[in-house]
Amino acid sequence: MATSKKPGGLREMLESMYSVIALLFILVACVELCDAAAAVDVYRLIQYDMSGSPFGSRFAALNHHAASLHFPPGVDLSRTVLIIPLRELNLTFIREYINQKKPFGGLLVLLPEVLSFKTGGNKQVHEKEKMKNLLAELERLLVHSNIPYPVYFAFENDEIGTVLADIKKNDLMGQPATATTGGYKLVIPTAEPKKVASPTMTNIQGWLSGLKTDGDANQLPTIAIVASYDTFGAAPALSVGSDSNGSGIVAFLEIARLFSLLYSNPKTRGRYNLLFGLTSGGPYNYNGTQKWLRSFDQRLRESIDYAICLNSIGSWDNELWIHVSKPPENAYIKQIFEGLSNVAEELDLKVGLKHKKINISNPRVAWEHEQFSRLRVTAATLSELSVTPELLESTGGLFDTRQYVNETAIVRGVKLVAESLARDIYGHQGKNIQIFADESSLAVNHAYVRSWLDVLSETPRVAPFLSKDDPFVMALKKELAGHVDEVNVQHETLEGIFTFYDSTSARLNIYQVASVTFDLLLLLVLGSYLIVLFSFLVITTRGLDDLISLFRRPPSRKLKTA
Repeated sequence: MATSKKPGGLREMLESMYSVIALLFILVACVELCDAAAAVDVYRLIQYDMSGSPFGSRFAALNHHAASLHFPPGVDLSRTVLIIPLRELNLTFIREYINQKKPFGGLLVLLPEVLSFKTGGNKQVHEKEKMKNLLAELERLLVHSNIPYPVYFAFENDEIGTVLADIKKNDLMGQPATATTGGYKLVIPTAEPKKVASPTMTNIQGWLSGLKTDGDANQLPTIAIVASYDTFGAAPALSVGSDSNGSGIVAFLEIARLFSLLYSNPKTRGRYNLLFGLTSGGPYNYNGTQKWLRSFDQRLRESIDYAICLNSIGSWDNELWIHVSKPPENAYIKQIFEGLSNVAEELDLKVGLKHKKINISNPRVAWEHEQFSRLRVTAATLSELSVTPELLESTGGLFDTRQYVNETAIVRGVKLVAESLARDIYGHQGKNIQIFADESSLAVNHAYVRSWLDVLSETPRVAPFLSKDDPFVMALKKELAGHVDEVNVQHETLEGIFTFYDSTSARLNIYQVASVTFDLLLLLVLGSYLIVLFSFLVITTRGLDDLISLFRRPPSRKLKTA
């Protein structure tokens, strides 16, 4: 009986030892990632293809050690995430690494907290102005480059500030974080980005019917007021575009509200139909505007006297620009320019005229009115921008936040456009008549302007990532429906040369990790302890001979037979 129990007891002891050793290895494997230093929200650099060419950040997952700009010369950064506060950004260094295709494990740019649309702060104005040009140049570089590693943006806070200070200290001491020295590791366990299938654009159309006299068989003329509402920027999850084109949308909604008051009363309803259009796809050659216009029947298109497109009117001082494609001698262009100029003079403002011919064979559409001009409809764009923007620029970048928009500028823009339109509609051209006078029932509502500007400044709205039933799109539709007679929604697929990828934001975990030397030393100490403990247990329970027999070579088969 004693002989039969002995192997079973030894087997149980061995199984217990194996379990302890397995647990030991699991614990040692987890030593590296056991101390979480911080967890922050991060926003990935946009990833897209244009005409088949890749641009933006091509990867999303991160699992590398962190370093600062104070890393030792000659260090290999191919498995290192470089953390750079915008205040310390050396644009020449970044441009060199990108242009020469030098490897990074990843790049994390820390933005000042004052730029966050979540904080809504308006302090440190001088600092924000200083950062604006630098951030715009960085964004331009990143958006138009093919970057074969993850690039993220995050906002500075105390947690990440403490981590970065520790990283800088180690780098300055010549001890950058590696697998052998330890340090901090940045981890984003996310799947690789996938193409956004059939991205949608949603156009919202509203209509205020003019007053038609009895027996008049002719169709009333139409004036269109249009604004594009979507954005494009280096980080889609941060592209709120407070000025471009949040300011245009706010002015659009306030103009619709003002004329709804006039048109609700037959006595003050004008003899013009008013067509309101909120369009999508603005950054992509105004693709949504093109599809919206092509959905018009010929009769409606021919009834449009002219269209006013509102674009970036929230950060100007004293001068706006009217951009046109038709010659300034055109009767309707003269009517638009003279009407706005007369009102501007009364408001102590300036309005300039910029004429740029369009090339039908060139797919590039720089201004929204150009889509109207391609269909032989007179149109103009009112903007604070005097120079034609390049493709994917001035479309709501990282610096285009609430803090840079002047609410008063939008109010003045609304008064300028609304008074000019009203004088055309009611035949008061050239007369110094204020229909939307301050303190009157038709005065521009500052609170309304402010509230919608706040909403837009907290709402990223890059078209490929807005669904058909996105709450923001539904809110725009509902708001416009409260001002006009009828609202129609048009859903289209974004077509053309662009392909977009998902994974626009993530959660970054920052771990303080021990060095491999420490792991090996810990493993050696624990392993030695278990061996001694096991030997002691075997000797005290089974005797020294049993312990020796565990390590003794078993006899060969021939010897057993003999």
